[in-house]
Amino acid sequence: MATGRTHRPATRSRGIPEATVARLPLYLRALTGLSERSVPTVSSEELAAAAGVNSAKLRKDFSYLGSYGTRGVGYDVEYLVYQISRELGLTQDWPVVIVGIGNLGAALANYGGFASRGFRVAALIDADPAMAGKPVAGIPVQHSDELEKIISDNGVSIGVIATPAGAAQPVCDRLVAAGVTSILNFAPTVLTVPDGVDVRKVDLSIELQILAFHEQRKAGEEAAAEAAHPAAAHRGDSAEQGPDGDVPAVMPA
Repeated sequence: MATGRTHRPATRSRGIPEATVARLPLYLRALTGLSERSVPTVSSEELAAAAGVNSAKLRKDFSYLGSYGTRGVGYDVEYLVYQISRELGLTQDWPVVIVGIGNLGAALANYGGFASRGFRVAALIDADPAMAGKPVAGIPVQHSDELEKIISDNGVSIGVIATPAGAAQPVCDRLVAAGVTSILNFAPTVLTVPDGVDVRKVDLSIELQILAFHEQRKAGEEAAAEAAHPAAAHRGDSAEQGPDGDVPAVMPA
């Protein structure tokens, strides 16, 4: 079975832009839903709407994959699922370690979507000795002292950090030194990594703060509209009145 250490996705060597790579999982999610409903083909407009992108952008993205669809027919759903899965490296096994098995780490371990998307949770790691041996999602937690050996034994190249902020950088340093070259960081801190190591950061508090900004802006717009409404209504009433203050009679056509 192939592992993440010996096989890398082909996207960079093929010159696919990072913005396109970031949208490929959106297309794959939409296509998987169509496949599960046994939909054989899909138009660029339908797929773009399902993925939440512009159809012209979708067609440009797919051109990097060498897929242009068939005029009047659209795209073959199953073939696109295979194409995108191959480009993302999901047609092989990617062993992943999750470090930090608190509430968030445990929730990630219990996420059922890893296996169906090409990822296998190879190990759960925590620094608390009391956690060692306890099963989470059917996987026994291992102590962080074993981190380097676990990575070596399982050929791990992807690590997930779900530790408190203060522990994230030391954990990151150990992961990188042990050979991990891609990190998904859930800790609320910015990690420093050497060239050749990719980091994707997921900060739930930042996402909530952005939503709070939009909620505040919408509330402000609604308040402004309500403040302007009485004046608008007054102007509307005046426009409907005749010269004597009465509503004018309807004129014949």
